[in-house]
Amino acid sequence: MGFPSSTAWRPRVNDGWIYPDTVDGAATGWTCLEFYSRRYQHSTRNEWRHRLAAGQVSCDGRLIGADTPLVAGDRLTYHRPPWTEPAAPRLFAVLHEADDVLAVAKPAGLQVLPGALFLQNTLLDVVRERRGSHWAPAHRLGRGTTGIVLFTRTDPVRRGLAEAFRDGGLCKVYRALVQGMDLPERFVVDRAIGRIPDSVMGSIHAAVDSGRVSRSLVRVIERRPAAGNTLVEVEIPTGRPHQIRIHLAAAGHPLVGEPLYGVGGVRRANAQAIAARPGDIGYHLHAMSVSCEHPVTGAKVSVYCRPPAALRKASCA
Repeated sequence: MGFPSSTAWRPRVNDGWIYPDTVDGAATGWTCLEFYSRRYQHSTRNEWRHRLAAGQVSCDGRLIGADTPLVAGDRLTYHRPPWTEPAAPRLFAVLHEADDVLAVAKPAGLQVLPGALFLQNTLLDVVRERRGSHWAPAHRLGRGTTGIVLFTRTDPVRRGLAEAFRDGGLCKVYRALVQGMDLPERFVVDRAIGRIPDSVMGSIHAAVDSGRVSRSLVRVIERRPAAGNTLVEVEIPTGRPHQIRIHLAAAGHPLVGEPLYGVGGVRRANAQAIAARPGDIGYHLHAMSVSCEHPVTGAKVSVYCRPPAALRKASCA
């Protein structure tokens, strides 16, 4: 199964969004400008001043200015006008559908849920557009990761799958292409993952002793001397954000094309990585198989998604 190249991607103008807030006691006495510029530092003070001057913020239904003082309990609403989202491939393929579980194949470059500049150029939006608004993802993949994403359409199934993901009740196997060839045939990465301070993002997930226990089971599939890299399969009993990217980097073998994580499982130290973000794409990682017991029917659910060409053995390409 293949998807069109990035030349087929299109930007999308969304419908805008409404962000509600309730002023807490700590912000009593702040001005509206102080509230937004201190609580939401992804935008500059001048950018928030411009939004307030443009009438994009209201308090209890009334437009307010930058210097309006706030008190605890005030209900603020920021009306973000429509914006052009970055280009993304609004595509997916159905791999399995039964008993309120839908498994789809996600292409690289399509974000699963809204975040950052993406609101409607997401897998959630395109699945609901084509299959119905009742579907919701049971988990997520990184924007640059391809392969299986499970959706559910009832609360009992959704809760059951969420519990299985949390407690290791699913078997999840990935393919990845990593830098270097001096890997053991099989090895385990036990490295805690948590948030650390970051100069670009404020904080990022990375390998850190104070993080949550995380485990990845790695098996070599093929060594590629000509390119100096190795094809591996990774099973993850735990499911932390960016776990495979972080764990393989922590083991000394970052993914080929990895824009952010370097050896040690933290931000790369070279100049090219200064502006890299977790959502950047270019790395080679594919969610290849998922198997579990259906949380309601008890039936076995097994889904397979063929890896892209770069992640297949030479004999299977």
